Formats: sequence, structure tokens, C-alpha cells
Amino acid sequence: MTDDNRLLAGRYRLGELIDRGGMSNVYSGRDERLGRQVAIKLLKSSLAGDPVFRTRFRQEAQAASRMAHPTIVRVFDAGEERVAEPGGFEGIVPFIVMEFVEGVLLKDLIRQGPVDSAEAIRITEGILTALEYSHRAGVVHRDIKPGNVMVTHGGQVKVMDFGIARAISDSSATVAQTTAILGTAQYFSPEQARGESVDARTDLYSTGVVLFEMLTGEPPFKGETPVAVAYQHVSEMPVAPSRINPQVSPAIDQVVLHALAKDRFARFQSAVEFRTDLEIAGAGKIPSKRVPSDDFQSSLFGAPPSLTQGTDSALTQLAGDDEYSVRTQSRPPVVWIWAGIASVAVILVAIVFWVLTLQPSDELPSTSREIPTVTGQTYDAADATLQQLDLVTARFDVYSDSIPEGQVVDTDPAAGTIVSPGTVVNVNVSRGKEAVAVPPLAGTSAADAATAITNAEFTVGQTIKENSADVPDGVVIRSDPDVGAQAFKGDTINIVVSSGLVTVPDVTGQPIDVASDALTKILLQVSVQQDPGCKTAPANPVSSQSIAAGDAMQKSQIEIRYCTGA
Repeated sequence: MTDDNRLLAGRYRLGELIDRGGMSNVYSGRDERLGRQVAIKLLKSSLAGDPVFRTRFRQEAQAASRMAHPTIVRVFDAGEERVAEPGGFEGIVPFIVMEFVEGVLLKDLIRQGPVDSAEAIRITEGILTALEYSHRAGVVHRDIKPGNVMVTHGGQVKVMDFGIARAISDSSATVAQTTAILGTAQYFSPEQARGESVDARTDLYSTGVVLFEMLTGEPPFKGETPVAVAYQHVSEMPVAPSRINPQVSPAIDQVVLHALAKDRFARFQSAVEFRTDLEIAGAGKIPSKRVPSDDFQSSLFGAPPSLTQGTDSALTQLAGDDEYSVRTQSRPPVVWIWAGIASVAVILVAIVFWVLTLQPSDELPSTSREIPTVTGQTYDAADATLQQLDLVTARFDVYSDSIPEGQVVDTDPAAGTIVSPGTVVNVNVSRGKEAVAVPPLAGTSAADAATAITNAEFTVGQTIKENSADVPDGVVIRSDPDVGAQAFKGDTINIVVSSGLVTVPDVTGQPIDVASDALTKILLQVSVQQDPGCKTAPANPVSSQSIAAGDAMQKSQIEIRYCTGA
């Protein structure tokens, strides 16, 4: 069965192929239930043969779906589809349904050559913002690379595939299989290459590799095999990006080399720290951090050499050689035991006394910050207040029915939340009320018009009756404001409804042809009679009309008489 036009889970229609990768293919698609465009990633069926992977995949997809941030590609759904494989076998294809993003992959931008330093910094800051959000949520990406970063046509940076790398690395795949699935080892951290546990600093190392490649057009380490590249990540220092691209400044060199430190404790410890130094370097200043020296005690396949020199006797001891296992006493002296018990008792009494005499305090420790209330302030004032508390701000413009334009609506985390320094605080600034076009209401019933006004988030106002020659009774003639006009959500919309009546003019004394035309235009059924009882006039004026001037039912019959002679 081909992928074209396949319906997944009875809901997602597969479209054209967008991208092909080592572990998946990405298609455009459509959610038939919600009627929206999505991107669908079909993973290789070979991955689904591992039950551990399938379990981890579902768990990680659920965790990724809970992350909602402008710099992260949203995950809407995930599942498995059974398909017919060559040879008549039935295979399982895991799939992920994601937000459809119109843009270009970062790897395609890099193929065109080195990226301008300012643009490379801006893109890296976007990646770090996404990582900061995910790390706060307890999610480590593990596979940051240009193929997992998109830049929209508007310049927005979006990171994708959170959790998939973890599902793969936690499955029973071998190191060689994992490397093949995740692509090359060019973006591996040293701890990944050594098979050690990973944390947030692993993502920061990979981000440093991506930044290096953007600045130079090539990764810091290249080799004929993934193992050769991984060994370089562990044992070789990268060159400064300016050695390849002289346009790169020394300040940016330092940030990149700091990010690529072999020892995770020597590199950036958080995405906020990385981004702060990047901003300083982008401004032409050298951050106040020492470039990691070429002194790292690590090896891809074993313990560092310094730890293995002269260890024969130490290993013999640790192995329990009889020469070193002779004891002169089987247990400690009794007096030591009683001394230890007495010491513990004294410590416990001191702790109990301290707890009982402890006075409550409202003061926060120096490592904590309480987010203040900045609602109603301008963004600049709120930004200054938060920065004084060592907090990082991110502005988001939102509509608000109650907060005037330009003033802060609220923050995320909310005011009163206790956070650590360096936390990113989203500051929502009011754009004022949201302007919405008044929907077309003419020709509908009053009840339908009221429903349309409510659905457009307006308030239903007065219903005004108005005479009309052609609009039936109870049908809307127009709205106030009228269709297409810009109004704000919550504004009152009045509707003008036909009364079923027509306004009859006074045509007595008018020439018969003029009077007849005037009555015909308002759709009255006109009959004309002569009136010989009045003197003839050159224009044959109307002497009387059967319906007096005023209101009359639509399409009423009216008789007019005109003078013909004495």
C-alpha cells in the first residue's frame, strides 16, 4: 500500500511527502475531523518491532503533547497503524501528528553556506528558548540538530521531535542502530558518545555544535564513520569558528568553545546562561567566562589514562587480595559504640530544640524569587521590575477586554509564584480589545441574526422596526454598525428589522404620471380613475387617493383619481 492518500486512524489523510530522514518520513496531511492542515511523521516500521520502544514512544509523545510554546512544534496526536509489508506480512508503523509549519529546515539553510553571525545568534536564541521551556518541564531533547529546527517564513524558530530520541535510546536498539536512526554522530555530546546518562547540558552541547555549523557551514568534527566522529567529540578540541570563517568575532568564538566543553560541568549549565552570553557576544563584548582549556580526562572506551597508571596494586586491593584483607580486630571497641550513640543523641536533642524555637519568617532565601504583580504597568516598567529580581522576560502581545492597550495583562508564572533566578517570565501585554468584522445579517430572521451576533462574540442590542417596500415582515434590513464595519468583541450590535409596512406618500395635487410612478416604486398596486368633478388642469393633478398618507401593508391596492374637466 502506498503512502499517498492513506487515512490514518480513520482521521488523518496523508498528503505529499515533505521530508525524508533516517528514522521517519514527514508528510503534509489533513485532520478530517477538525478540518485543519497538519504534518504527519511516519516512523520506520523497523522501530516498532521493539515493544520497549513502542511503550516509550507513547509515553514521550504524551509528554511532548503537553508542551505548548511558540518555539516548539506542537504534537497533536500519536498512534500506530498496521500496514501490509512486502511478502504478505503485517507491520506496525508508529506515527505522530504535529502542527504544520510553513518554513524551511535549518539544515537546508546551512546547505546554502555560512549564516550571518547576527542571524545565527537569533536562531540559536530561539533554540535555547525552546530548550529552556522543555528543561523546565523536565524534558531533555537528546537530538538537537539542524534537521529538527525549522525557521518559518516570518523568521520564527521552531524545534521539533521532543522525546523521540529518548524513546529510541531507552529501547533495546544497539549503539550502531541508534546512531543510524538519529542520523550522524556530528551532534552527539561527549557523554552520549560514551554511553553515559544525559541531562539538559547535553542539549546545550548539541546546540553549540549547531551554532558552530551555522557560523562556518560545516560541523566541528568530521570522520568516515560515526564512531570516528564520536571519538573526536570525546578526545579532540574543536577549532575556533573564526579559523574557518574570519567574519566570526572573538566574542562569539568564546561562546561556541564554552558550549563545546567536553566536561559537562565546564560548559554552560542552563539555556538561560548560554543565551545571556550569546546576547553579550552579539553586542560585541566578550562574556566574562574562561574558555575551557585543552585538559579533559576522558576516553571513549575506558577510564582516563591518569586513572589507570599505577593502579595494579590498587585494583588488587579492591579485588580483595588476601594480603590486604587481614584484619587485626573483628569489630570496633565497645567504648566507640557508646560514644557514637551519645553523639547521635546530643545531635537529635539539638535539632528538636532548634525546631521548637524556630520562628516563622516571610523572608525568601537568596536563591529564590517571588514574581511581583505587574498588571496594569507598561511593559518597560514591568521588564525593569523583573530584571531587578534577576528574572528573564519574554513579551507576548494578547487581546484583552479589560486592560488598556500597552499595559500588562498578567504573567506566566503568575504573580506570587516562587521561582529561581534566571527563570523566564512570559509577560502578556494588552493589544486592547480584538477588532472583529460585523457579520452579514441582512436577509436573515431576527432570531438568526441574534445567534450570528452572539457567535461573533458581540452583544445583541436593540431590534428596531423600519418600514420597507421590498423586505418581508420580520426580516433584517441592516445592522448598526453595518456589515464589514470593524467593531470590538463585546460591542453592542443593533439590528433593523422590516415592519411589513410601507410608508405611503401624499400624492394629491401631483401630476397623475408622477404620482403613479411614486406609488409603483414602493410596490403598491395602483389603479387610476378619472374625476370629472374637478376642473381640468394641464397636468391632470391627483384629486384624491384611497389610502391616506402614512403606514400601509406592503403591496396594498391603492386607487388614485385625477381631474379631467368641469
